[in-house]
Amino acid sequence: MSLSCFIIDDKPLAIEVIESHVSKIDGLEVKATFQNAVKAFQALRESQVDILFLDIQMPRLTGIEFLRMMKNPPKVIITTAYREYALEGFELDVVDYLLKPISFNRFLKAVDKVFELHSITEHSTKTADENNSKHFVFVPVDKKNVKICLNEIIYVESKRDYVLIKTLNKEVVTHQTLTYMEERLPNPSFLRVHRSFIINTRMIESWSNNEIELPGIQIPIGRTYKREALKVLNN
Repeated sequence: MSLSCFIIDDKPLAIEVIESHVSKIDGLEVKATFQNAVKAFQALRESQVDILFLDIQMPRLTGIEFLRMMKNPPKVIITTAYREYALEGFELDVVDYLLKPISFNRFLKAVDKVFELHSITEHSTKTADENNSKHFVFVPVDKKNVKICLNEIIYVESKRDYVLIKTLNKEVVTHQTLTYMEERLPNPSFLRVHRSFIINTRMIESWSNNEIELPGIQIPIGRTYKREALKVLNN
């Protein structure tokens, strides 16, 4: 497996450190580097990569603002000198949060997470058609795979490093990302309406332009997902 990456940091020395770390990892290559997030955002419209190494404190557009603008970003590893953005970063579904100065061992651990996620995604993609024709999926929980009936799922919620799957009769917590679940659940029955929520459209009791009511919960429609969500709901 070979993965490509963008490095986004306003400090040339920080870019050099990450480039050096990347050069030591087989199967990972730097596709481009950027000293501001605006140029990186424009480049991502024309070129796809697997990983973003993203600084937070940058002029014009911060790393957090950059992430909020992206609907379906690549896997993101935050690289920053500031601890205080960690919670917000994980709420935006980043893979890892690295504090500068970044040692190679810590860097390698973060990159290994991405390789593992891509391996899982490739396997999921190969079986996607099969899963879509079934009425259930299996998700890893602890050391076993748990069967989830699709027509019983109410919603799926991101819980930082975990995902909560709420069904009509149980709750299942799996050590996966919301993006992983989004790739496994069939369209159009399941719709991502917020950075933290995927809903089962068959479970909708009512909806407005700002929120969706499901059994036992009201879920907000995120600004980034509103256009696509309302398009599906109106159809």
